[in-house]
Formats: sequence, structure tokens, C-alpha cells
Amino acid sequence: MREYEFELSLCAHLERSTEGIVARQLGASVHATAGRVLDTVVVTPSAAFERRRAITAETIPPLAIECSVGPGRATRWPGAVDLHPETARGVLERAVDVGFFERERRSGRTYVRQAVRYPIWFDEIIAIENKPTLDRPGALIEQLQYDVSLGLVDRVILATGSYVTRAHLNRIPAPVGVWRVEVDSEDVTVEEVRAPQALAVDERGTEVLDRAAGRTDVRTVSPAEKTRVRTRIAERAYGKGWRPAFPACARVQSTARAGTQSVPHCAWKDRVVDPGGCGPDCPGYASAPAPAVDHDAARAARTPWEPDPDGVVRTQVDLDRFGSESDHDS
Repeated sequence: MREYEFELSLCAHLERSTEGIVARQLGASVHATAGRVLDTVVVTPSAAFERRRAITAETIPPLAIECSVGPGRATRWPGAVDLHPETARGVLERAVDVGFFERERRSGRTYVRQAVRYPIWFDEIIAIENKPTLDRPGALIEQLQYDVSLGLVDRVILATGSYVTRAHLNRIPAPVGVWRVEVDSEDVTVEEVRAPQALAVDERGTEVLDRAAGRTDVRTVSPAEKTRVRTRIAERAYGKGWRPAFPACARVQSTARAGTQSVPHCAWKDRVVDPGGCGPDCPGYASAPAPAVDHDAARAARTPWEPDPDGVVRTQVDLDRFGSESDHDS
């Protein structure tokens, strides 16, 4: 089985078998420019989850969470985010659009405040590396070692369709859990070969920045930096989920397979396909409207995610967009 279909099947299984928020393909680097992308993430809700769910179904912009704007006294928007004015404008606009910030106008100037104090709505972040086969484990071991030494997520698990030998277990970092996953046309079964150990998310970690022959560049990561990136991962997971967008191709239709709902199946290739590889460059491509698939309804029916919350914004005195000339007055 190709890794893409394996990943979707496991995501569907996790969505059915856990109470967490399931997402896939999320960035998880702190300083590394190359970036680490987690295949699958499960975010377990905390007692504050209902407060987060009431705000918005979408990702709250991380920079809006991290900036100096709070729920108390309103802040003039040009100084609210320490970024280039155009970038700051985009962050603040998005925060208002999703209902996390509310704004008001005073004497022709725009002020913003948090509509609600941001809740710490998650307890654990579990990262799952998907490898249907273990025939080329070299790069995989480096990825898992990166995750363990950084300690950004609470637990790391390797999910594979291969038979896991003692030799495999000896090479895989000891804190990493191992699942053997069997996917057939009807269902997914998961056998825990080795339980994952909790990583030290509240302590300093070490991030690999680059590797070269005889040299590895690293940088330490503080607990505060970890907290910031963990919140970014959780927020992105909440807004994104795991279901793929469908390509605009006549040969791709929605199908259910191995417990997955509404996944893209290509009749020309006769398999589930990654929409990122679909388009005019594919010999089987036939332009057509994308299939109508209600991902939000499917996600809402199976998870605690709320697609249409009431929101928490009390009032918006003025609906003008940011960026009028008076906004830039000192």
C-alpha cells in the first residue's frame, strides 16, 4: 500500500477510536530552516476545550495569540504586532475575521483586543510517523531521533505495515512507540508492538539544524519556545484536520475504503491518489469540477470539532477594514 492511502486510513481509524483532534502534514520545527513535517498528529483536549471550540472552527493565527494584545485594554493596531506593517495587517485582519480579536474605532483610529482570553485547550500532542514498509529505515531513524532529542511533542509513534523484528526495535530510538497497522478494504487494525514513552516537553531540547559529512549542527530549544510551537501545532491541527481537498478532475471520485470516508479515488490509476499530484501533467487528467464532498459535516459527525460555533465577539463598533490613512497617524 502506498504511504498516502496508509496515512488516510490510519487517520480515519484514529478519528473513530480516540477523542482527540486528528490532523496530518503539520510543520514541527523551531529553528531548523529545512523544517520537520509530522505525518499524523493527535491532539488530546483538555478541560478548557469547550472554550476553544466556542471561538472559531478555523485556526487562530499564532502571531495573534503570541502578540501583546490581550483581553483587557484595547491596543492601537499598528503597535499590536511587532512585524512589518503589511504582515501585521494580515495577522490582525485574520484574527478579527475568525472572531479571536474584536476591534473598535476611536477618533478615527483602530484599536483591537482579544475577544476572549486564549484557553490552553489541549493536554497532549502525539506524533505518528507513517511508514507502510521498513525496507529503507535510514532516513526514518534520523527523523525519529530528531523528534526525541527535540522533545516538542509528548509522544512519538512509528506506524508501519511491516512485520517488526527485534532488529528493527533495536534501531528505533527507545522512547518511540511502535504500531503494526493492517489495512484491508473494510477496516484498520492496530497492534501496539511497543508503547511510547513520554518526552520531556517541559525541559530544554536539542534541535538538529543541518547534517553534513562528519558534522551535525544543533541548537538548544527552551521550554518557552517549545510551548509556542506546540500551540501552533495544536491550532493548525484544529483548523486543518486530515481530510484532503479533491482535485478538479473527472476521473477522481469520492470513495470509502478501509474505514476512510470521502477520500479521492482515481479511476484511471485505480487507487486512492494524493491530490497534490493531480493536474494537467498527469496523462489521465480530464478537467472537470471537483466532486462535491462535505468534509465539515463528516468531521463534525465524528469528532468534538464544531464547524459553526456561535463565536465570542461581543461587538465591533466599526466594520471598516484596517489600513485607513488615519490608522497610521502617531
